[in-house]
Amino acid sequence: MSLGLCSALALNFSCKNSTENVENQEDERPNIVVIMADDLGFSDLGSYGGEINTPSLDRLAENGLRFNSFYNTSRCCPSRAALLTGQYPHQAGIGRMTMDMGKPGYRGTLDSNTVTIAEALKQAGYQTAMTGKWHVSETNALNNEAQLKWLSHQEEHGAFSDTLSYPTSRGFDKYYGNIWGVVDYFDPFSLVNGTAQVKDVPEDFYYTDAIGDTAVAYIEDFVQKKDPFFLYVAHCAPHWPLMAPEEEIAKYKDTFTKGWRQTREDRYKRLVEKGILQGDIAKLSEFMFKDLNWEENPNEKWDSQAMAVHAAMVDRMDQNIGKLIDKLEETGELENTVIFFMSDNGASSERPSQYGPGFDRAGQTRDGRAVAFPVDKSEEALPGSQVVHAGIGPQWANTANTPFRYWKARVYEGGITSPFIVHWPKGIKERGTVKSQTAHIIDMMPTILDLARVDYPEKYKGRNITPTEGKSMLPVITGASEEDVNDVLFWEHFGSRALRKGDWKAVKLDGNADWELYNLAEDRTELNDLAETHPDKLEELKTEWDKLAQKTDVFPMP
Repeated sequence: MSLGLCSALALNFSCKNSTENVENQEDERPNIVVIMADDLGFSDLGSYGGEINTPSLDRLAENGLRFNSFYNTSRCCPSRAALLTGQYPHQAGIGRMTMDMGKPGYRGTLDSNTVTIAEALKQAGYQTAMTGKWHVSETNALNNEAQLKWLSHQEEHGAFSDTLSYPTSRGFDKYYGNIWGVVDYFDPFSLVNGTAQVKDVPEDFYYTDAIGDTAVAYIEDFVQKKDPFFLYVAHCAPHWPLMAPEEEIAKYKDTFTKGWRQTREDRYKRLVEKGILQGDIAKLSEFMFKDLNWEENPNEKWDSQAMAVHAAMVDRMDQNIGKLIDKLEETGELENTVIFFMSDNGASSERPSQYGPGFDRAGQTRDGRAVAFPVDKSEEALPGSQVVHAGIGPQWANTANTPFRYWKARVYEGGITSPFIVHWPKGIKERGTVKSQTAHIIDMMPTILDLARVDYPEKYKGRNITPTEGKSMLPVITGASEEDVNDVLFWEHFGSRALRKGDWKAVKLDGNADWELYNLAEDRTELNDLAETHPDKLEELKTEWDKLAQKTDVFPMP
């Protein structure tokens, strides 16, 4: 791995492998905090054009960097696998979801050829901790009746997965969070402290607050020692089910009554005004539901409430990020702490009400109250409370991902482009700048190891480790380079495929669709398909996609 930090900054330490501990010498390597949101839209945050109140993240953005071309993998668990290992998700064993599908790229848990950020940093002298959503352990359901009782905390069935796959076995000294992916925010399933099951929670419990409070407690513990620390804060918000405290929802009760189209137009205008995107290159894509008009929407009350709850969940997450920032400032650690913020994928089009109870969706609360799954969007079951299981749906997802098309699980720009904020007072000189360099979530681990002066391991505990496809972002973050971090990037998820090479992107909706071709330097929102006029360029990108698919364990598919 190229140690971009050495050429980017003249710091008060030499560039060498940090596994060589120096006695009686103060360790000036930075603390590192990674904060991940779940199903956050590209334009949800105030600093990215949204109307949601996010002063804490806006503060980080205004005093740090914002990126407009930072990519994820388009789905929760694959993005987390890529973040933690620096490998494409199939290489890491999680090409789809967290079930073992019997093929190398689809084992449903982190593969033996991986090493995590926490493992690499821990052996290099960092303190490590995590709070929030893990979602990279294999998740196997019981028979339906037993599963529903397990989800509702009415029966116990042992560990939620193999405890050797829990965070505390993958380099984290401490962990408090959920092993599975979906939670009841007022009483989460699969909640553990270390490896021990958390069997009950207080009456006033709200999971986003618990994650925030745990992060603060970990920092208070970290600062008792001189060693730098790595903290991974994986919020579940605003992933469905839509649940938030009533006082937060009330803030947004009228915000989205203007509907999808007007909200998109307002967000787009602010995106351009803030310089996040250039209007001549990134035109506002057409609303994907051409025949739908808010004025004729029979579910206006339900739909506006759904987005109000989504906003409330983001607002409450931001408040808890604010607590973390305040604690870093109070302890004198903020100056030399690098904070990264991102989302695991674009906003979700899912309507989980249509799924009904099962697998990760409880049909009852702990005390036996029935959970409603309002397929018909009944006003008797408005989103927000513990007893309603719902999501924002495709129209609001298209809105949350303004100005792009599509959403989570699709590899168009709306599914894979994340708001990405980097804050580091000691190392960032171009504060408030919007960066257009292309980077990917696989670049996170090389970047973090670069900060810590650690090489990406070739072996770990006797295991051969697959080399990372990622590269360090440090030269871009510090202003030493204006080049893209990664010139060639690759995606595959459930048949949705893409490859970006330079400014060109080939993409297909699913396994049965035709390939499309876009020049993102001129058409960032993928409106002008050039496949017919540039067939040679399309073939070049398709050939490269095939090579990377073979290299990264996309094939054989289940």
